[in-house]
Amino acid sequence: MLYVSSLLRIKLSRWDGLALFVVITGLTLLIWGSREMTVPFTGTEPLPLSLDPIHLPYYALRTTLRMFFALFLSLLFSFVYASIAAKNKKAELILVPLLDILQSVPILGFLSITVTGFMVLFPGSLLGVECASVFAIFTSQAWNMTFSLYQSFISIPKELTEVASLYQLSPWRRYWRLEVPYAIPQLLWNMMMSVSGGWFFVVASEAITVSGHTILLPGIGSYIALASQQESIQAIFYAILTMLLVILLYDQLLFKPLLAWSDKFKAELTAHEQLPSSWVLTMIRRAKLFQILNIVWFWLMGGLDKVLQGLSLHISKLEKDHEQIYKLINKILTFSFFLFILFVFIFYGVQAYAYIFFEIPFEEVQHVCFLALMTLIRVVTLCAFASLIWVPIGVMVGLNGPLASRLQPWVQFMAAFPANLFFPIVVIVIIKYHLVPDIWLSPLMILGTQWYILFNVIGGASSIPFDFQEVTTNFHVKGWLRWKKLYLPGIAPAYITGLITAAGGSWNASIVAEYVSWGNQTIEAAGVGAYIAAATAAGDKPRILLGVVVLSCFVLILNRIFWRPLYLYTTTRYRLD
Repeated sequence: MLYVSSLLRIKLSRWDGLALFVVITGLTLLIWGSREMTVPFTGTEPLPLSLDPIHLPYYALRTTLRMFFALFLSLLFSFVYASIAAKNKKAELILVPLLDILQSVPILGFLSITVTGFMVLFPGSLLGVECASVFAIFTSQAWNMTFSLYQSFISIPKELTEVASLYQLSPWRRYWRLEVPYAIPQLLWNMMMSVSGGWFFVVASEAITVSGHTILLPGIGSYIALASQQESIQAIFYAILTMLLVILLYDQLLFKPLLAWSDKFKAELTAHEQLPSSWVLTMIRRAKLFQILNIVWFWLMGGLDKVLQGLSLHISKLEKDHEQIYKLINKILTFSFFLFILFVFIFYGVQAYAYIFFEIPFEEVQHVCFLALMTLIRVVTLCAFASLIWVPIGVMVGLNGPLASRLQPWVQFMAAFPANLFFPIVVIVIIKYHLVPDIWLSPLMILGTQWYILFNVIGGASSIPFDFQEVTTNFHVKGWLRWKKLYLPGIAPAYITGLITAAGGSWNASIVAEYVSWGNQTIEAAGVGAYIAAATAAGDKPRILLGVVVLSCFVLILNRIFWRPLYLYTTTRYRLD
């Protein structure tokens, strides 16, 4: 309290004025934009949408709010889900495969299932459709962040866990003092990638089809969809400029200060590089407003920490005193959880089977499996090609702190740039030169997802301890041997995480990349993505479900027999022990 009173006597500086301006502006935009998301809406009348560029700042605000509401939900989901999966081996047997399934389900599949439910929850309000859009963006962000957090939790170096045991940290303090700080640098890189990946699906999330009626929510994604429908190159150019400004703004206001703040959590033994800086972080540290809020925050968290610490000790004592009862309760809860998951899968599996095979002949099911195989070949080829390009570049950037700081905004912009904007050019070129769509539409699948590989490799390379680099330099380890002994093992867990997410994202992207439109012209490549997109455009629910189920099964089987063993091998073989 004395420290707070001394702060009140300090004269205001320019940082305080800047802080007040940023906070008031941010709160005003948040309140205004959130209020616009709850206006009355019956679901039948079209929402006003114009290609006039004067409306783009407003559309950018609406889209940005959806992105960050989804980001908040993704962070909350990731911490809860990854923590349970990493700490409970029995739950891990269900949660990790379930995460594979969730990642494999296309965004259109989530939209078709959830939009009606959200509209029922908020009748007569636009909030129901807004929630469906936010949930769709959430599904494009959450899985990558959850995998990253889970991978960090299970790959903490042994010496750090030994120190935590030596100081007898409780599970609560161990979680917040060791596990979360260790995971933050990698999580932030994946968080940036998730937000950037969300831009790729922003068109699908803001153009929602309900009972054959398409609702275009005000936003950049719907603006791009309308521009493509009306074949307006000029409007697409305006959308590109607006996106550039938005991406640069959230880089300066959010990600750059977060990266500068997270530098203290790196597992480094020697300071060797220029520390990242951010004017926002400097403002937070110097403005008296944030100093007071920081004191209040730490006071509240300190009280909460004591309460939870006492609760943790009390639970531990009860477990020791009633060990047999707690073991029995744990077994009952675990069995009930497994039984519930099994019941859900059997119930909905039987319903889906009946719904599909009563409406669709078996020959068509076989054909859809063949289409999925065609998409699989594209995914594998494109991920391999992207790895050859971005792994060397990512390592070079990740090992060079100043270079990474300079390139970060541009890499984010390229990652956030929706590949949908290239589709009109591709359609025009394919038609003009009579090119084969099966070949020339394929690169569109990787345009938005290749950045998962680059971001994860940069994050993995930047986490390689400088001591390791000094050792290889002192022993004159160069060329391929240096890659084999240091760089590849150092980035292996992060790279595999990025590769898994890139492959899953490519499957998702196939829905918009194998079936492209410009005005009244539509070109499609043979693949399960084009099958789902065509069925969605026709409103054929049985075929939508068939395509989603086949795509999900292919991704799940691939994850089980290939990605999962490879992931476990890299996280155990190449730990920083």
